[in-house]
Amino acid sequence: MAEASFYNDKVVRQFAVMTVVWGIVGMAVGVLIAAQLYWPALNFDLPWLSFGRLRPLHTNAVIFAFGGCALFATSLHVVQRTCHVRLLSDGLASFVFWGWQLVILSAAISLPLGYTQGKEYAELEWPIDIVIAVVWVAYAVLFFGTIMKRRVKHIYVANWFFGAFIIAVALLHIVNSIAIPVGAMKSYSVYGGAVDAMVQWWYGHNAVGFFLTAGFLGMMYYYIPKQAGRPVYSYRLSVVHFWALIAVYMWAGPHHLHYTALPDWAQSLGMVFSLVLLAPSWGGAINGILTLSGVWHKLRTDPILKFLIVSLSFYMMSTFEGPMMSIKTVNSLSHYTDWTIGHVHSGALGWVAMVSIGSIYMLLPRVLGLKQMYSTPWIDAHFWVHTIGVVFYIASMWIAGVMQGLMWRATNADGTLTYSFVESLNVTYPYYLVRLGGGVLVLAGMVLMAVNVWKTYQLAKSPVPQPVLPPDASQARG
Repeated sequence: MAEASFYNDKVVRQFAVMTVVWGIVGMAVGVLIAAQLYWPALNFDLPWLSFGRLRPLHTNAVIFAFGGCALFATSLHVVQRTCHVRLLSDGLASFVFWGWQLVILSAAISLPLGYTQGKEYAELEWPIDIVIAVVWVAYAVLFFGTIMKRRVKHIYVANWFFGAFIIAVALLHIVNSIAIPVGAMKSYSVYGGAVDAMVQWWYGHNAVGFFLTAGFLGMMYYYIPKQAGRPVYSYRLSVVHFWALIAVYMWAGPHHLHYTALPDWAQSLGMVFSLVLLAPSWGGAINGILTLSGVWHKLRTDPILKFLIVSLSFYMMSTFEGPMMSIKTVNSLSHYTDWTIGHVHSGALGWVAMVSIGSIYMLLPRVLGLKQMYSTPWIDAHFWVHTIGVVFYIASMWIAGVMQGLMWRATNADGTLTYSFVESLNVTYPYYLVRLGGGVLVLAGMVLMAVNVWKTYQLAKSPVPQPVLPPDASQARG
């Protein structure tokens, strides 16, 4: 049988394995810097172990290495199954995998050495930015080229979300990264002052909106119906969800710049669009949850489904909290506090990590020719360890953040501040230990997942090529 008659699952397996590897690395760095906030001496007076250098390494590793590899793995798995064709080019697929690993490795070396543009989620210097753009364009050609050669007329909704994520991230990265190089690893942005801040948070919040939301909604729309053995609750709602989300999300960035030099109208625009976002976000999440109608009993015995469904609960929580925090009066309390850290990790560890973990647990045995992972009880244990860890993390940061906000703006009758900054730090201190404990639990769950993946590979011995199914052999919608 010709090679084209089999799916290209090699690149899917590679990205799936690296999702776990980079997840452990990124979360380990997170645990280290969380520990540094409680025991500052853990930087050992070494500049490359300082919090200021490791923190961007942590965010880049978790978002672009862990989350990115999960998105590559799932999108390239889903597009082949829903289009009933092999990937456009095996060589291009290999280039995308190794190119992305080069980007991650470059970040892991350059950030601790202090090479940074100082932009949130866009710290990497200009040579690495160029490599990212090249790899991303190759990924876009691979993904959309596969859709172009599909054997079914219908384009399944998960591919719409993956496609929007690919196009938007390319646009965001290229526009925000335009800079004038002044050295091998030094550049200056072409934007200045408030314009630079505006462009940065147009990029920053839409990195959340498209990299950390739209792409993972693509996972949700494929893997939840597959694992539940049910069609999506409302296909019409999924289409409305898609167009509403991508139309509104692009305008929400200014809510990061309340009470700054940004014009007041722009701040208000960001707030209004953030509030409007609540509707499509919850509509999509409810669509995913209601897909379980009639099969709720499966949650008792299927830990993969637990990961996928509980991730939607965190998605709903985060997409309610975000718009509320964008309201100027709420933002005056929350901004610059650990409440924001709690909100970010509710989305990152609750939504992004859990839907990624559930999807990897589901697809990996299938691309190895197995029916399930090595140990289902280990998946269940991972679910509970991860969930408890996330709850400890976000609850401690919510409490600490609200407390900080209230203390910072408390004033005496004569107008002087009631508390000094050091006093607010002193009462926050115990919550940093709780946050560290939550992070350790999440990291322990990832290590357990790595062992399960290793054992599953041993069980498979050698991967079994999966034949490309003709459109009439399986449902085109999933």
